[in-house]
Formats: sequence, structure tokens, C-alpha cells
Amino acid sequence: MIGELDLHLFAEGTHTRLYEKLGAHAEEGGTSFAVWAPNAAAVRVFGDFNGWDPDAQRLERLGDTGIWVVWVRGARPGHRYKYRILPAGGGPPLDKADPFAFWCEPPPGNASVVWDLDYTWEDSGWMAHRAGRNSLAAPVSVYEVHLGSWKRGEGGRPLSYREVAPRLAEYVREGGFTHVEFLPVMEHPFYGSWGYQVTGYFAPTSRYGTPQDFMYLVDTLHQAGVGVVLDWVPSHFATDPHGLARFDGSALYEHPDPRRGWHPDWGSAIFDYGRPQVRSFLLSSAHFWLDRYHADGLRVDAVASMLYLDYWRREGEWLPNEYGGRENLDAIRFLRELNESVYRDFPDVQTFAEESTAWPLVSRPTSVGGLGFGLKWDMGWMHDTLRYLARDPVHRKYHHEDLTFRMLYAFSENFLLPLSHDEMVHGKGSLWAKMAGDAWQKFAHLRLLLGYQYAQPGKKLLFMGGEFGQRREWDHDGSLDWHLLEDASHGGVHRWVRDLNRLYRAEPALHQLDCEPEGFEWIHADDREASVLSFVRRDRSGRWVAVVCNFTPVPRTGYRIGLPKPGRWVEVLNSDAREYGGSGWGNFGGVRADEHPCHGRPYSVELVLPPLGILFLRWEGSG
Repeated sequence: MIGELDLHLFAEGTHTRLYEKLGAHAEEGGTSFAVWAPNAAAVRVFGDFNGWDPDAQRLERLGDTGIWVVWVRGARPGHRYKYRILPAGGGPPLDKADPFAFWCEPPPGNASVVWDLDYTWEDSGWMAHRAGRNSLAAPVSVYEVHLGSWKRGEGGRPLSYREVAPRLAEYVREGGFTHVEFLPVMEHPFYGSWGYQVTGYFAPTSRYGTPQDFMYLVDTLHQAGVGVVLDWVPSHFATDPHGLARFDGSALYEHPDPRRGWHPDWGSAIFDYGRPQVRSFLLSSAHFWLDRYHADGLRVDAVASMLYLDYWRREGEWLPNEYGGRENLDAIRFLRELNESVYRDFPDVQTFAEESTAWPLVSRPTSVGGLGFGLKWDMGWMHDTLRYLARDPVHRKYHHEDLTFRMLYAFSENFLLPLSHDEMVHGKGSLWAKMAGDAWQKFAHLRLLLGYQYAQPGKKLLFMGGEFGQRREWDHDGSLDWHLLEDASHGGVHRWVRDLNRLYRAEPALHQLDCEPEGFEWIHADDREASVLSFVRRDRSGRWVAVVCNFTPVPRTGYRIGLPKPGRWVEVLNSDAREYGGSGWGNFGGVRADEHPCHGRPYSVELVLPPLGILFLRWEGSG
């Protein structure tokens, strides 16, 4: 039942639970339908329940709200349906899927399906304690997954939600990751868009099963102690005829001016964030996945494209804001409302911004002028580090700032360090392929890169395949190359990532102050001649981990670094260990710091630095 408060909140742009009011809701004996189409002259609903007769069931307009409603006897879960909309301005009728549908028929079909969301969850243990698992002080190591190509079944078919659930849960748990992030699972007509061209903002794609099947996948991951982050796309939407575009014959969900309502690079429509009802639609979609699917976080895609009116546009192709600037004031307002409402209603989750510019205060509270996200992707770190490791080591001393620049801004936001799918496609090659040198050096470089990611302040994200060094670029039409795990070098990378995750989770010095400057100190940032970096991480209780990176293939003996504490420093991880595929250079399990001043510190040690290697040294006390 749509009440007066619902109508008020909808028109105000603050309704966060429209999925309980609009769309199709099965009841005893039939189903109620409600759709927003203010510029329609008439609306019909037709489907399996009336022989697909487009004139059988007419909806009634609910006053001047733009909402049309009807109750259809005999319509029940499993029935397919569409709306036929007759535009008020004339023209041919439009057959549209339900914007609030809970499920859709599998592509290439595009009808909506009446469905209920009843499910008995068994993740109460996870839900009761997830606030601590999602905290900024917790270890957050995200495994990014595209469901259709992670692992495939017989004949190369994608696995269903229920088939993938136990396999993925066991793999991620054994690998030590704390969370899985799924590329968009919301319904999308074109598989090759990876889910980024959405038509169903309230429906998990039917390619892999029912809504309950997807709930089972989330539930299984939670029971295995793994969080779930969903990639969510409020920045643009698909323009397929059955979707949101020109929904009632007018620009309803998209901005009417193509200079604001059309994305020239992606060929998609851009939401009209200034329209209150559109904001209510998007807020409700975000809340829906957190509410009904127990998601632990939302990664918000392409935030930069929302913030800037001139994004991907040449001069004359964009419309300035009311003050003449290029900032999208309506989108800024929406993003703040999104984060305020999410953290109000779900204080134990996180929102992640994929934001690639220097926009200030992305992950700061709205009360101080921020956008209110919990974390921001550090795209600069990703690009700088990958560019550096693609260079011949002999030239790296001239580009040392690619490594050190990050620490000038590392605590200006709450950062997540991504090695994401975007860097594994469109001819960019795999992580392994990006690394400089011959095959041995590529593997050493990859272990060094991953170790450096885990050593740096910030949460972590790694796209599937990177954890074992897949050689070829990601292909969404096939499976990962799992046979590579049988190779010693690839298996070594896999063990390395597992052990990095285990150390990162077990050692508070490496995660507790990920977003606080007190958790990081340089030892020596400027040894560009040797292409060596050294620094320490710490926690609030006085635990210390020293990290030393050698970015050349030359082993270095007698390399002295200053340390904050005397006594034994245990070599807890060494990327050049033979079990990871390395050459075996190391420090026999640890070293002892003595009173030998170095790097402005009273204590120091001499180390053996492995070639293209990284060392983690944990302080064990002065005894």
C-alpha cells in the first residue's frame, strides 16, 4: 500500500525503501503492480497471467503523483510481465520492463518476473559482528570477482550462484581474503558490459539463478567468514528499449539535455540527479542490496563521471552549473544523501568510491563538507606503481618519485589500494605481463608488487587471477587459467598471496592504522641510486613491522637500515623464498638491532636484500 508519507518522501527525493511500494508484489490471490510514469497517457500490464494481451489490465493513475497502480487476480510468482506505456505526447506504445522488478527472464529475453524475496538466512553470526570486520581499523583484503568467468563448468558454461557458492567460499577463505567484491550482479542485457550497463537495479542477473540463489551465495560466504561488497552503478544506465531510457516517452530517469544526460564515451544515459524521484529510485536501490541481500558494502562506480559536468566532453559539449562551474551540484547532493542514509540505516557497512581525481574530502563526513564515503580507491598509487614496475630496473633511479609521491597524500583520504579488473583488459595485459624483464623477473616483480601493496597503508583489492599470476589478459568469455596452479612459479605466487593475507590479518601493525599517519614512518625514502625503499608500520600498542623493498635484480648484502627498537627482528616474510619461486636470498630467519645509529635512529641492522624482493621484519622484543 502506497501511503501519503511514501508519496511525500518519493517527491522529496528521500525515500529509501521504494522497493516495498513500487513494482510487483505478490499477495494472496493475485499481485499488485505500481509504476512511475508521469508523462504517460495510459499504462497497461500484460504477461503470462493474461495471455500477453496488452489491453487486458489497465492501471489507474494515483492522483497527480505520476504513479499508476492495479491489482491483478491470478498473477503469481514466476509469471513474466511488461508494462505497455502510451506516451502523452503521442507516438507508438512502449513496452517496458519493470524498473523495480525483483527478477527478470534470462537474456536475450527481457520481461520482468513476478517474484518474492522470502529466504531463511543463516548468517546471524556474521551479521552480529560485521561492524568489526568492516571497520577502518580492521584488515580489509578484497578479492574482486566476475561471476561469469571466475570458474566454469562442463562445456565451458558459467557456474550458477549455488554452484559457485561453496567453491568460492572455500577458495577465498583458504586464500586469506576478508571480502569478495562482485562486479555488478544487477541485471544487464549485454554480458560483455560485465554488468556496468544496468537495466534492473533491483534484480540480480538471472544468468546464474534466482534471487534466492544469489542470497545463498552471499549467505555461504558470510558463514565462511567472508564479507560481500557489491559493485553498484548509479553513474549511468543502459539505453536498451525495454529499460529506463525514455521510459514514459520522455526523459524521465535521464537528464533531458544530452549535454548532461548522455555519456558520449560509454554510449549510455546519465541519471537526472536533480529530479527528486530519481534520487529516491537510486537511494532505494542502494538500500535494497544492503537490506534484502545482506551486502556488507557498495563500491560506487565512476564517481568522477558524476562529479564533473565536463567529464569526457570537449569544450561546447557540456552545460555549466548555475554558478558557471563544472561541478555537478545535483550529483554532489545525491552522493552526500546516499552516504548519509546508508550509514544511518546500516552503520556496520562501508561505501567505496571509485574516484580517480583529486576531488577533496571524498571519504570525509558530510558534516565537514565531504562526500561521506567510507573509503576511496587510490587510483594514483595503482597507475604510478604499475608504470614504475614496467620500466627496466636500470632506469628506475630516475623515477623514484613514482614510489614515494603517494606518501604526500596517503592520509588525506581513507584509501583502498586497487589492482582491479580495469587494468587487465582492453590490451593492457595481465599483472604478470605488465612486469619488466624475463619470465623469472616477471614473477619476482609480481611478488614484489603484491608485497608492496600489502605493506603500504590502506586497504587492499586484487582482481581474480592476479593471486596466481595469470599470464594472459582477462577474458570474460572464459574461465581463469586454473591449470597454472600446477606450475611451480604460479603456485609460488599463490602461496605468497595467501601468506601476505595471513600476515596482514594477524599483524595489527599492518592494518590497524591503515588510515592514520601514526601507522607509518619512513626509514629511508630517498635511496634512488639503489632503488630501495624502507619504512616501518606500527599499531597503537607498540607493535612494529619494518619493510624493505629492493626494486632491482641485484642482491644487496650488508645493507644497513635504522630501526626504532633494539633486539631481534624476525624475518616473517621474504618474497624471494624458494617456496614462492624465489632464489633463496635472505637473513636466516631474522636479525638483531644494535646501538649503531643510522637514518636518524639509535639502532640499526645489516640486511641481505633479495633481488626484486621485499622483506617483512617484525620486532620480537629486546630480549
